[in-house]
Amino acid sequence: MKFVIISLGVVGIGFLLRLIKQPHVIIYIITGIILGPSVTGWIDDSALIEQLGSLGLVLLLFFIGMEISLPKLISNWKFSLTGTLIQIAASVLAIWIIGYFLDWPLARIVTLGFVISLSSTAVVLRILEERNEMETRVGQNALGILLVQDVLIVPMMIILGYMSGEPVNPQDVVLQLVGAVLIISFAIWLYHKKEIKLPFHKLLKHDHEIQVFFAFGLCFGFAAITGFFGLSTALGAFVAGMLVASSKTTQWFHHSLYPLKVIFLALFFISIGLLIDLQFISDNIGLISLLVGVVFVTNNLITALTARMFKVPWGESFYLGALLSQIGEFSFVLGALAFGSGIITDYAYQVTISVISLTLLLSPFWIKLSSNLNKDNQEITETKSE
Repeated sequence: MKFVIISLGVVGIGFLLRLIKQPHVIIYIITGIILGPSVTGWIDDSALIEQLGSLGLVLLLFFIGMEISLPKLISNWKFSLTGTLIQIAASVLAIWIIGYFLDWPLARIVTLGFVISLSSTAVVLRILEERNEMETRVGQNALGILLVQDVLIVPMMIILGYMSGEPVNPQDVVLQLVGAVLIISFAIWLYHKKEIKLPFHKLLKHDHEIQVFFAFGLCFGFAAITGFFGLSTALGAFVAGMLVASSKTTQWFHHSLYPLKVIFLALFFISIGLLIDLQFISDNIGLISLLVGVVFVTNNLITALTARMFKVPWGESFYLGALLSQIGEFSFVLGALAFGSGIITDYAYQVTISVISLTLLLSPFWIKLSSNLNKDNQEITETKSE
């Protein structure tokens, strides 16, 4: 019954919002708000929706892996790595300046710096898909930074665990390092292979039902492998997508899994809407509004200035900054870890959840505003990565 309510909600709200040309991300999040405890209370099992929604994020990265050019991605590694590290360092520095005057402990400063430094893979890639900008230079730059962020989540969690006083398990660290080496080695191997033949590719080509299960197994099999090593499951799905791309047989994968990707990714964004507590936001509207504004402006400027260091045009740099200006879904994990270990209080955790959720909700508007203000937007959407 819950999924019937969700489906009808998406259709009804989607019809109204599409009339004013709002992206699907907004439709799904607002559906979650309306169906959640803040408004109607019709959906109260947010944990189940969140778990199903996480499958959508995995499938999204699988599709992106099939569509990207590995040589282009690797050739851009300096920008991706440098941009991510500068973003993290600048975010921690910004929070340290605030925390200095509020007498915050170092652990809280580092935690909140990490939280605001991560962008949303789901939101950014969904918007790039809808705007047909995945293969543009700005799309490739955004994707590279997002992938590096996914990798750096693991050391972030280790650092927070250490700062909270919890003992760090050396075996876990070694396992994660081994996993990272294997992923990099596999990517290098794919880079040097011109074409890979998947097993049973002739049989799969003519059997639609087997195609679905094979593609599903490949996607979530790689996700399970990276999860075993303590890395992001979405990263494993991305690698699986790159493997499929190397086989030159991606067309039937798209047809087989696309409906599942749409459903599960919608559930992911709906789960974000379910987290938004309108009463808490109303009671703390001044503080939360200020923080949301600071996050958008700060993240936008940091990324834009970093891009300018690599001689990216101002208009494109600012647009890239807008794309990556929201706080990402993995920041929920860091916030929960910090709250569970006592680094932040219950009130600070609720503020953190509210700010993350609102930046995800408002991000498409911020990006659209950036596009409208950017006089070089036509150049951005047409310039292909070299």
